[in-house]
Amino acid sequence: MPYGDDLDARFNELISQFSEEEQRRMRAAAVKGVRPPRNAGGGARPAGTRREAGPQRRTGRLWVALALMCTVLAASGIVVAFRPDLLSPVPARPAVTLTATAVATAPATASAPAATPVAVPERLVNPFAGSPAQSYAEGVAGFVMPKARAVSGLSEKQVAAGLKRTRALLAAAFLDRATIAGGRPSAFMKLLHPDERSIFAKRLDRKGGERDGDTRGWVTSLAPGSAELATDVIKVTSKATLAPFKEPGHAGAKVTTRFVVVYGVRRPGDAGSTMRLVVHGRATMLIYRARGDLVVWATDWSRGAAPSRCGAPDRFVHPVFPEARQGEPRPTGAPLDPYDLDGPEPDVPCQSVRRT
Repeated sequence: MPYGDDLDARFNELISQFSEEEQRRMRAAAVKGVRPPRNAGGGARPAGTRREAGPQRRTGRLWVALALMCTVLAASGIVVAFRPDLLSPVPARPAVTLTATAVATAPATASAPAATPVAVPERLVNPFAGSPAQSYAEGVAGFVMPKARAVSGLSEKQVAAGLKRTRALLAAAFLDRATIAGGRPSAFMKLLHPDERSIFAKRLDRKGGERDGDTRGWVTSLAPGSAELATDVIKVTSKATLAPFKEPGHAGAKVTTRFVVVYGVRRPGDAGSTMRLVVHGRATMLIYRARGDLVVWATDWSRGAAPSRCGAPDRFVHPVFPEARQGEPRPTGAPLDPYDLDGPEPDVPCQSVRRT
């Protein structure tokens, strides 16, 4: 009977660690604990008791051995903790396997104490909690567009195509992961009209005195090495209107939109520094026909970010984390609420905000 022999070997190895006196006491306690109760009437089995088929030898010894092993486990937590290989073949199995075995054979006092839960700040799990962004849509769904209609000689279908391109431009500017990480905003540039794309490319990442015309400010790009996204979720809310426009040589539809995009960001590799970064922006797009083609052209496209560094030497976003705000140039002006789509526009280069 190989299973019984294997049990004997393990039992003997385990019990050999105790003195003869300790072994004697444990055997006595185990035998007493497993002695069956006497039945009235000379020990006959009650009617209806069924004997299981198969070999029955060594049953008594096996139960004694199991009882002794339970006694040893209960009395010797050190053996379980420091020598798990005594209860399982070499190499030792992971501790979780050992714990499961101990629970099946030993009293509850032999189980390892439960780990104490560690409280995790909510902002690390959900950086949008406690802010208006909690209820915002995720990603491109937050960029709403007005219903298409025929305007100034454009058909409803043409206006719908212009609105679709406008929404795609917003998504590429503020949701594209490569652009957010500080890379070249290729996704955004591909969607611009070829003439506007050429202008954008020439002005991208201007340095020194020319930085005021730097088109990097059209998109959200974190300054390299300053921060990274802390979550895949980006929250967005917006509003938009559609109206006719007419100017010398062109007539068509004008789309005006204001939007708020909220990111969870952190210092590179530092989950504990997670905070919200709020971008508030506006865009005005003209949709018209020129030389038989449909043109979608940005006439106004800007954004601001908070909390971000004032007086940065470029148009990247430089998030300012709480512990680093001491010594940074102070924002000015009446504090604005960056979540308010109907609030006043900033009136100074680095406007203070009420919250992020």
